[in-house]
Order: sequence, then structure tokens, then C-alpha cells
Amino acid sequence: MPGGWTDGGEWRGGELGELDPLRPVVHINAHEAEAFAHLNGSRLPTEVEWEFAAVMAADQSAAANLDTVGLGTHRLPHAGGTEGTPLGMIGNTWEWTASAFTPYPGFKWHPYAEYSEPHFGPEHRVLRGGSWATRSRVATKTFRNWDLPQRRQIFSGVRLAR
Repeated sequence: MPGGWTDGGEWRGGELGELDPLRPVVHINAHEAEAFAHLNGSRLPTEVEWEFAAVMAADQSAAANLDTVGLGTHRLPHAGGTEGTPLGMIGNTWEWTASAFTPYPGFKWHPYAEYSEPHFGPEHRVLRGGSWATRSRVATKTFRNWDLPQRRQIFSGVRLAR
């Protein structure tokens, strides 16, 4: 079970609550996200797949959830958007990808070089999407965040790919 989950539910904001199947899971590490994906016949998207899905997503209603420190994730109305497009790409959780945090042709650091460049390498994984606690100036369809795959304290969650 991911950290924070129990047989009785999950811990959110210091309180034990019932698991909500329409609310994104928060504070899971990349290994837990991969295990969940595998158990569901899926995988984590690559960074390129994630960005393509975000650009193509018809619904960005979760973007209104940015800059709202302390409010938490929004419930998603159903598992997929119009014609199967993804929902809530930005503003609920940072989403783990299967990609290592490495530079690619044309990559420009943001918001400053020291945030990205020292962490390039296979030991860091790419996260995308921004959480409800992320400022809207960086939570965009193209912003690249990173962390070590064993960490779960950055409002990180999971999106499945097939």
C-alpha cells in the first residue's frame, strides 16, 4: 500500500478519510505509481506522452485549482473526458512519468538554471502537471519538475497510460 493508506482509508491533511475513487491519490512515490499501474494493466506515461496528452486535453478545469494552498485536490467527474481525452492534467498532483530527467534538444530551463541543470541524470525522474499547491506561473503543460523516485512528499500522484 502507498504511504498514508490504511485498510480504513487514507490520511489527508492529518485526518483519516474514506478513499475517494474520483479524487487523485497524493504523496506516492514513483515506485508505488509504477506498481499501481502494473496492477491495473497499465504503465506510467513517458514525458512526451504526458505532454502530448496535456496539449490535446479538452478539459483543463483543474487549472482553477492552482494557487489555492491548503484546499487539496479536486474530484474528477469521471475517468475520461470527451472522446476519451484526459481530465485534470494540471492542478491536482504532480504526476510521475517513466522518463529520466535529462536535457533534450531545445530544452530551456525555467525558472532558473540551478533548478534544472544540476539534477539532470537517470537518478531523477520527471514529474508533470503541478499540484494544487503549485503556483500557476510554473504549473503549465510544458513545465518539467523532477525528483528522486523514492520521494513522495511533493504532492505527487499517478496517471496511467496504455
